[in-house]
Amino acid sequence: MISHRHFGLYGVTSSSVRVFRRVFAIPSSTNRMMRRQLSRGVSTCRAQKASEFPPSLQKIVGAFQMVPDPMARYKQLLFFASKLAPMPAEDHIPENKVEGCVSQVWVVPELRPDGKVYWRADSDSQLTKGLAALLVTGLSSCTPAEILSVQPTFIELLGLKQSLTPSRNNGFLNMFRLMQRKTLELVAASVRTESAAPAAPAAASSAAPSAVPAAVAEPQSAAANTAESSSSNGNGAAPSTSTSSTPVQDAMQRKLVETLRPLALNIWNDSAQHAGHAGAMAARHGKAGESGETHFRVEVVSEAFEGMTQVKRQRMIYQLLEEEFAMGLHALSLITRTPAEAQAAALQR
Repeated sequence: MISHRHFGLYGVTSSSVRVFRRVFAIPSSTNRMMRRQLSRGVSTCRAQKASEFPPSLQKIVGAFQMVPDPMARYKQLLFFASKLAPMPAEDHIPENKVEGCVSQVWVVPELRPDGKVYWRADSDSQLTKGLAALLVTGLSSCTPAEILSVQPTFIELLGLKQSLTPSRNNGFLNMFRLMQRKTLELVAASVRTESAAPAAPAAASSAAPSAVPAAVAEPQSAAANTAESSSSNGNGAAPSTSTSSTPVQDAMQRKLVETLRPLALNIWNDSAQHAGHAGAMAARHGKAGESGETHFRVEVVSEAFEGMTQVKRQRMIYQLLEEEFAMGLHALSLITRTPAEAQAAALQR
């Protein structure tokens, strides 16, 4: 079962919400509400009115509220089940499965060019298929912001609680939570794709530390820097003709992304602040010293850190960047967090 804690991981951090708001032009009022809702799981400041739902969901809530008889609502669910389009067999995979349901349920989203999300679902039970179809109909053709703004209390407005067993009600809530979680995953993937587009490398700043945006989590100009990566990794390849002024930072970012698949990654180049230090002077024999890249701060949030002590996390990253240290990287300050730890830190700010 997806707990409140795990559900909150996907949208609580300040950097995640800022990126989401920037990409999808979320109004500040909606942004604040989303942060409150996601950080508290199902707990909210006030009950959401039906008029605040997306139009497609408003229509479904209204239709169920017009049917006072629990048995009639039950039949309405079976009608929804009969209208659910078949799901391809290849979509019946663990990543799409709803945990905590008495029946097997799968949900799959698709973010289309119009900026809206469309859903597919399936179940091995007609009743559960009806519940899935209700959510598919109510949340399809909605923007990510609309889906994330819906509070779980809408389930009570449908009047189905009396018609369903507690386990079915919990399963319905789990379906809804997974759909919101997958919506955030779509947003994150969209941001990564956008950020991976070719771009001119930024010049290293001599006045202030440089930072890689947290949510992009992909190396810039990956195709253009292939030759650079091979030489900057200290493997003896011929010198690169790349014009990148930050080969060490590029290599660090690429390795951290490929190995840890981070939910958030920040890299700050503090080398300019340590240019006169003895360690930095000694590092100048390597490529890191030549490009002035000797001191970095790195903050990374990754599920790969689950169950690992801070010492083991940092040791893993130091081993991952052994070649960069051999090139002249002198100092690396690390902040390593699991998603749960990142959420707790964000709520304390």
